[in-house]
Amino acid sequence: MARRKFSNPFHGVADMITEMNRMSDSISAIETTQAGERERGFADAWSPATDILAKGTDLIVRCELPGTYDKDVAVSLANGVLVISGERHREEDESAQYYTSERFMGSFRREISLPEGIEEDDIEAAYGDGLLEVVVHGAAHTGGPQEITIKKRGRPRGQRL
Repeated sequence: MARRKFSNPFHGVADMITEMNRMSDSISAIETTQAGERERGFADAWSPATDILAKGTDLIVRCELPGTYDKDVAVSLANGVLVISGERHREEDESAQYYTSERFMGSFRREISLPEGIEEDDIEAAYGDGLLEVVVHGAAHTGGPQEITIKKRGRPRGQRL
């Protein structure tokens, strides 16, 4: 039996800017050993490590959020984009003196483009033991982007290049 080649319709769903911010923050954390010390805003929120996989006909999104309470995590759908956001807080302990702090604190955000036609009712989310799992029913193995044929554009009469 010939092996069927799997075409991943979700190739590139990770937001490039989010990934670049995460890599930059990781390098910064190594250099300064003060990751998460500065206050982060919406634009530069850290991005949790995420797996996106197909299981049957469902798309599964798993985000690692250790040290984050369920009340501080939100999942929403807006214009075909799954948004996972929230905040991780540092324990307020006056007697603690940190020698190094490598865990990101503050706001986080992850955006994942979903196939057309996905509705809020198609999405379930569960959180426990530092792992958020979002199931998008029926979203796996949907068709990928459709290629558009580009035609040669004609020049208006009398116009030179």
